[in-house]
Amino acid sequence: MKKTNLRIIKIDKNKTLFNYEKKVIIKELILNLTLGYYDFEKEKPQKVKFSLEANYKDKKPTNDRDLKSIVNYDKLVRLIKKLTKNKHYNFLETLAEDVFDELFKDKRIDKISLQIEKLEIMKDCTSVGIQISKKRSHEKP
Repeated sequence: MKKTNLRIIKIDKNKTLFNYEKKVIIKELILNLTLGYYDFEKEKPQKVKFSLEANYKDKKPTNDRDLKSIVNYDKLVRLIKKLTKNKHYNFLETLAEDVFDELFKDKRIDKISLQIEKLEIMKDCTSVGIQISKKRSHEKP
């Protein structure tokens, strides 16, 4: 009979065998904002729709008793509302950059895809807007 060499491997419980790729999705957050370059856009609020996906990586499974173990969608919604509450933006693109800056403060977030639409600004369109994706660079500055 042939002898096989078997080794017993001890798994360190502090190390993980998995990497999780997770995504927080927010669809159609509608806020009334004064947003726009033209004077008529500055006079009264208009409906603006936000949809986003925030990708993040984690080495641990979610702890069902620890809110910090997830990227909390409620916190993301509150951050967007806070950003837009008292500030006028001329362009959707500058608003998007502020949203990216705020959300990327959570170091777990790796990529954000953001869509912002003005819902009632043009008669012939249901909406007009932008879609931008931004990914964290892992290069050292």
